[in-house]
Amino acid sequence: MTNSNEHIPPKVWIWEKPNGGDFASINRPIAGARAEQELPVGRHPLQLYSLGTPNGVKVTIMLEELLALGHVGAEYDAWLINIREGSQFGSGFVDLNPNSKIPALQDRSLNPPLRVFESGSILLYLAEKFDAFIPKNIIARTECMNWLFWQMGSGPYIGGGFGHFYAYAPTKIEYAIDRFAMEAKRQLDVLDIHLAKNEYFAGEDYSIADMAIFPWYGGLIKGWMYGATEFLSVHEYKNVMRWTDALLTRPAVQRGRMVNKITGEVSEQLRERHEASDFMNKTQDKL
Repeated sequence: MTNSNEHIPPKVWIWEKPNGGDFASINRPIAGARAEQELPVGRHPLQLYSLGTPNGVKVTIMLEELLALGHVGAEYDAWLINIREGSQFGSGFVDLNPNSKIPALQDRSLNPPLRVFESGSILLYLAEKFDAFIPKNIIARTECMNWLFWQMGSGPYIGGGFGHFYAYAPTKIEYAIDRFAMEAKRQLDVLDIHLAKNEYFAGEDYSIADMAIFPWYGGLIKGWMYGATEFLSVHEYKNVMRWTDALLTRPAVQRGRMVNKITGEVSEQLRERHEASDFMNKTQDKL
C-alpha cells in the first residue's frame, strides 16, 4: 500500500510549471542566453562578473589577497550579476560562462581575452598566474588540490541540498531536510577532524583551498547562510570555528566579503568594485 500523499514520478518528466521556491521565476530546464545583453568592461586587466554568494566571495577574497601581496596585475573591476533578476542569462554573460552561473572572469591582459568560469577553476588560474597561495611542495600542493576539489564536489550538498530544502523550498519536506542536515553535519565533521591537526587545509600555509571552503562552511558556522547555526549545533565544530575566526581577521577576507554584496548591513555592501578606495567611499550607506 502506498501513502496517498506520495508522489509517483511519471515515466517521462515534462516541465509544466515553475518550481524552485524563491528561484522559481528563473529556473528552467534549458540553457543558453535569454536576452541580448552586453557586459560592461572596466579599465583593469581582470573583469569579474559576480554576486556576493559563497562562490563569488571565493574569488573576490583571492583577488584582494593578491593585491595585498602587491600583485598590481590582479587589479580588477567587479560587476554585479544579480541572479535573482536573471542577469546571468544575458548573452554577454553566457559567452563567458555557458552554464550561466556566477562567478565568471575575463582576463583582458591576454590577446584575445581569456574567459575563466567555475569558482575553483578561477582560483586555480589566478594562483598559477601570480604564483601565489598554492604550495610549491608536491605534497602540500596535492593536499591543497584535494581540498579544493573536495569543496567543489561537496558544496552543492550544502547549497542545493541543505540550503534549498531548509531555507528556500516552498514546502518543508522532513525527509529532504533530515537527509541534507545529516550530510551538512557530516561534512562539518570532516573539516573539524582535519583542522584538529592542521592550521589550514593544506597544512601550515594559507591557500586557495581555505579561500574555497571558507565562504560556504564559515558561512554555515557563523549563520550568514540559512540561519541554521542552532539547528545544526555548529558549536560542536570548535576547530572549524577557530579556523573561521582566524580567516576573518585577514583584511583581504573582510574586503572580499563586501564585494558584489546586496544583502546585510548596507555599510558592508560594495555592489561594484573598481578601485581600492571604493571600500571607503562607495558602500551602500555612502551612496
